[in-house]
Amino acid sequence: MRTALSGLTTRGRSFLAAGIAAAVCALVLGQRDLLRVGFLLAALPLLAVLVVARTRHLVTSTRALDPGRVAAGHEAHVRLRVDNVSRIPTGLLMLEDHVPYVLGSRPRFVLDKIEPHGHRQVAYRVRSDLRGKFTVGPLRLRLADPFGMCELTRSFAARETLIVTPIVQPLPPVDLGGEWTGYGDGHARSLASSGEEDVVPREYRHGDDVRRVHWRSTARRGELMVRREEQSWQNQATLLLDTRTGAHRGDGPSSSFEWAVSTAASIGVHLCRRGYTTRMLGADGRLLAGAPEGIRVAPAETESFLLDALAVVDARHHASLVEAESALRQPGGEGMTVAILANLTEDDIRRLARARATGGRGLAIVLDTAAWDATAVPGQLPHGVAANMLRQAGWRVLAASAATRLPELWRGAGRQGDAAPRMYGTPAAAPRPEAAP
Repeated sequence: MRTALSGLTTRGRSFLAAGIAAAVCALVLGQRDLLRVGFLLAALPLLAVLVVARTRHLVTSTRALDPGRVAAGHEAHVRLRVDNVSRIPTGLLMLEDHVPYVLGSRPRFVLDKIEPHGHRQVAYRVRSDLRGKFTVGPLRLRLADPFGMCELTRSFAARETLIVTPIVQPLPPVDLGGEWTGYGDGHARSLASSGEEDVVPREYRHGDDVRRVHWRSTARRGELMVRREEQSWQNQATLLLDTRTGAHRGDGPSSSFEWAVSTAASIGVHLCRRGYTTRMLGADGRLLAGAPEGIRVAPAETESFLLDALAVVDARHHASLVEAESALRQPGGEGMTVAILANLTEDDIRRLARARATGGRGLAIVLDTAAWDATAVPGQLPHGVAANMLRQAGWRVLAASAATRLPELWRGAGRQGDAAPRMYGTPAAAPRPEAAP
């Protein structure tokens, strides 16, 4: 009740004070008519307080984001629904939704009234040029009675998260050289090609096609057995993003780091859609996105994980690529490696050369950060020198700057062919073949 009385407006307080004063005077002077007027003046704001306080607890709200993940520079729609679950209509409603400043100004709406068990819907748009995860909400609802004597505010606890991903540019399909394109059983080799007697059976698993049941083995074993006719092959790709603070130049959305993040998002999505099992590493060796070794994840799921990770990735104070070299040389790095690098040192070149020697094919996109800021840092090699040293180390190198268009740059990845293309698909984990019964 104390909270409700604190919502009295100036008009409500004036009516209450006038009513109390009139009642006191009526008692002193013995005027019954004045006492009735005093009671009426004092009862109006108190009645308004009771009605508004009750209404505050009988109004519910829901929020919907469409879509929940959006690229930087694109709009998302927020829809609010307010329901009146009471048997009496509400008074004047004023809505204010909390929105981070990067998404725009706070939206405000005024609703006249909501009939009993009725609802109202309002919508607004949000847009951000910066990637990240942003919380939309909570909604603040201010209720007022028709006479303007009481106003109360209610805050709802519901919040929604909007993920703003880097801009993804569509890349042209190019021949990346010796690839085994595809994922799953669609690209497989037969383990048994001589007939039913040479089939290697295994235990039935949930989801296996019943047409692959091997009835003879089932009868001998006493349990359901299926033919093991295929062994899945998967392309593997590793994205290495240079997340070192000292390697990049510029600030804000126009910095070289943001260009590198957008490039990683475009290439990662492109590889996932071509059937690659993709993982992404930071300069400190952290697994930013992708499944750990031994866990199979479909490329379509990896695409979502990759975009979510790149929405919040930030540059870190890290000096060298020692952890990145170790991560690239671990199991899972046998496929293609795409590294997005900037301002390399001789030590970085040596580590990348060792990582390339133990892995598959390597493609490096080296940023010329002089286009963002020409400030030189001691120990860092000139862009041209670093690119030539990487080529000598066995990497395929593409030079990039602030004015480079990524789709055109990506076409260069297919024009420079390997002398002897190799297949870098690696067999998916499968149980060891058992002897036929």
